[in-house]
Amino acid sequence: MLHLEDHLRLHAARYPDKTAVIAGGECLTYASLWRDVQARAARLASEGLRPGGVHLMRASQDASFLVDYFAVHLAGAVAVPLERDIPTGRFREIESLLAGADIPDGTADILFTTGTTGQSKGVMLSHKAILADAENLVEAQGFSPGLTFIISGPLNHIGSLSKVWPVILTGGTLHILDGLKELNAFFAILETPGLYATFQVPAALRLLMSLAGDRLAACAPRIDFIETGAAPLAQADMERLCQILPHTRLYNTYASTETGIVCTHDYNAGLCQAGCLGRPMKHSHVFITPEGTVACRGETLMTGYVGHPELTASVLRGGTLYTNDRGHLDADGRLYLLGRTDDVINVGGFKVSPPEVEEAALSLPGVHDCVCVGVPHPVTGQQLKLLVVLDEGISLNKKNVARQLHARLEAYKVPLLYEQVEAVRRTYNGKIDRKAYRINEK
Repeated sequence: MLHLEDHLRLHAARYPDKTAVIAGGECLTYASLWRDVQARAARLASEGLRPGGVHLMRASQDASFLVDYFAVHLAGAVAVPLERDIPTGRFREIESLLAGADIPDGTADILFTTGTTGQSKGVMLSHKAILADAENLVEAQGFSPGLTFIISGPLNHIGSLSKVWPVILTGGTLHILDGLKELNAFFAILETPGLYATFQVPAALRLLMSLAGDRLAACAPRIDFIETGAAPLAQADMERLCQILPHTRLYNTYASTETGIVCTHDYNAGLCQAGCLGRPMKHSHVFITPEGTVACRGETLMTGYVGHPELTASVLRGGTLYTNDRGHLDADGRLYLLGRTDDVINVGGFKVSPPEVEEAALSLPGVHDCVCVGVPHPVTGQQLKLLVVLDEGISLNKKNVARQLHARLEAYKVPLLYEQVEAVRRTYNGKIDRKAYRINEK
């Protein structure tokens, strides 16, 4: 079986002068990238890294990180990309965990989850899974050698790291940014002749539309596709993006570190509906359990949680990965998500999914962001509270927000309490940090 590094080597031989990576002012061709990877792999081996060993690295948004990442694989070892500013104590904890762990042969990466709903876990991914993820994306979304893919998210999470894989597989170009703090840098790329695509979490897409919608529209002829994932994209945002980019493919994707890249849906191709994540891709299969949760099979699944065989067995059984995502399949086999089982709030016996409330709130004029949380209530046990981020210059009118939500939701889903906040706590990959809100509300 070819590894991703074998494809890098082949591209370096066939198209040595083609640009492979642009990052931080540095530009590497496929020949120079491959040369640097080989040299780094040899140096790692001389420093004691052995086949099957692990190499922890801080995920910087530059070409040197990609050189390290590929070099670890080339040396036959396992890459463990971690947050760039991970505390030293946590770094040492992970070192200790991995030192005594049983890591199967063929493991390529160990990616640590953000821990939004529980403890962060180290997910083992095989070389086979990485290539299956890459092939899924290439076939379903049309990655090509002529494409420049813009990555602005952290490379220690599957959302952005997984876009490196199909680009290298097809011989395209990666353009890496350090977030979207400087919108001018993002648009400087899109405003240059070429064919572009990007992955952006919903919060970033909302930022682009609110601050630079006209500028984004002017770049439409050069944007091949935009993918989003990690968190639900609001219906209003989907519709607005379709208006701004009427001829661009716009994808909602179902993926997680454990499942790999599973389903995708172009909501600019006729069916623009929140929660629709499309059909399974080439190497994946999805079904709904009797409990109403999503289960996945196929070559993209994780090998397991490093150092936690019992936790692995609780979700991965008989080649099937059982998730906590609630969903259903329509008559055409498209997957729809309804939220997570561990996010549901019980309000006097009624089950409420916070994303449904947030979706309705985000459709209201002036609401920039929001999160729905459960708080103690003497009668119902729990009650809903909506924390909202409003557009600049707008103050919260609680009665007006509640009235508008009553027109969109069943009565028991309308929050009783409201609070205006400056920001919603989110993780590096754009997910609402629900665990932090549950802790703070206890």
